[in-house]
Amino acid sequence: MAHVVVVGTGIAGLIAALEASRNHSVTLVTKAELSESNTKYAQGGIAVAMFPDDSIASHIEDTLRAGAGLNDLHAVEVLCAEGPQRIRDLIALGVDFDKESGELARGHEAAHSHRRVIHAGGDATGLEIELALVRSVRRVAVDVHEHTFMQDLVVADGAAVGVDLVLADGSSRRIDADFVILASGGAGQLYQYTTNPTVTTGDGVAAALRAGAAISDVEFYQFHPTSLAVPGNPLVSEAVRGEGAVLLDADGKRFMFDVHPDGELAPRDVVARGIATQMAAQGGAPVMLDATALGSEFLAERFPGITKVTREHGFDWGTQPIPVTPAAHYWMGGVRTDDSGRTSLRGLLAVGEVSCTGVHGANRLASNSLLESLVFAWRAAAALDAPWVELEVDVEADPASAAFEGETTVVGRAALQKLMWDAAGLYRSATDLTAAAATLETWRSSGESVAAREDGNLLDLARLVVHAALAREESRGAHFRVDFPETSPAFARHISWVRKVVARVE
Repeated sequence: MAHVVVVGTGIAGLIAALEASRNHSVTLVTKAELSESNTKYAQGGIAVAMFPDDSIASHIEDTLRAGAGLNDLHAVEVLCAEGPQRIRDLIALGVDFDKESGELARGHEAAHSHRRVIHAGGDATGLEIELALVRSVRRVAVDVHEHTFMQDLVVADGAAVGVDLVLADGSSRRIDADFVILASGGAGQLYQYTTNPTVTTGDGVAAALRAGAAISDVEFYQFHPTSLAVPGNPLVSEAVRGEGAVLLDADGKRFMFDVHPDGELAPRDVVARGIATQMAAQGGAPVMLDATALGSEFLAERFPGITKVTREHGFDWGTQPIPVTPAAHYWMGGVRTDDSGRTSLRGLLAVGEVSCTGVHGANRLASNSLLESLVFAWRAAAALDAPWVELEVDVEADPASAAFEGETTVVGRAALQKLMWDAAGLYRSATDLTAAAATLETWRSSGESVAAREDGNLLDLARLVVHAALAREESRGAHFRVDFPETSPAFARHISWVRKVVARVE
């Protein structure tokens, strides 16, 4: 029996812990409460081809089209083919998906050719899944450590052999492990405007980078087109547009059909940039999402969470359009893995948003993220009982490997987030990225608190994102260069990075 440490308690981490606990001793670590994660805030649902009028082949095709030619085909085939069984497994674990006439209810989201997005609690899919999985974890022999921060991986003889932790009281602890599974989520806190909760500071990706694991596709950050244009940027699900809501400019006119033939249901990157362009033309004023044709009763029943949030901010979206703006939402990049979550560092696996399976390519298809977490977390747990397979990746040297020799100043998180939003957001250019890279070299984090360590992780990742965005001299999916607006065959590959020097060898 191996000892497995799982870091993170979203859908990926909880599934990995549950499945691994069947055959192994499992320690589950989370820096917040057990139920706090990006999963909790997922609204739209899970895309899965399990209806008579749909097909796995169609789901594969839609995923590849959204990914702009950068998907790993095998990973996409695994995702779509194994998805239906994983949904049945979730149902067996107590997830109560919404139904219509006794069958699973399903919605439509952008770039899908069929209505295949199943949901729970109307727009509370992530919360329903999270709570069901937390209940399941608490029933099995998993050692749970809440309010425990992973500051680094422990590496020995070229393998991950444990984790260094900071406990709630500020003390440190090392836990040895035969395997470490990272499920620590994305890095939405890189950006000034994000739909992500405050815990998403890229800790797992940053620790993996320091430990020498390959990191891929970090230039691809997806910006959700519609967050409510209020402090905190609460998400307004794409499913709202799937049900018929439309986007209006300052004059009350629909504008997305001037941008793309699919209008409001174009791929997310297209809609987000369309909104950003329109906002610029309006002097920065948000555009309006008009869902009034759906009616207050329907909106309250189908989207109770969004209805509650809009009311809290003084909007009655059943009778008036609401202001929306793009915000950072999902990272396609992360720790490079194979189709079973294995990374280039022996003993280290990664699942969920912290990973880069190649499924999403340059732009995630709506509602594929929860499915990816499900499918590959199950596969990672199964891989613990199989011989380790080495992952070979062609890599570039991480630009942060070389120490900066000039004067540095301590950076605050707000300044870092603003720089990333301005230089590495929806629109990018060599001029802005080069200036941002130079500025980032003069910044450092300081302190031993968890918040200071998080800032250090964000700073490491910001440098990597900016350099990766500079290296990709084309526009593809969520990565848009105003100075290279066309997609180039020369860049039809994953760009992977690795830290030259492993953080610590013991």
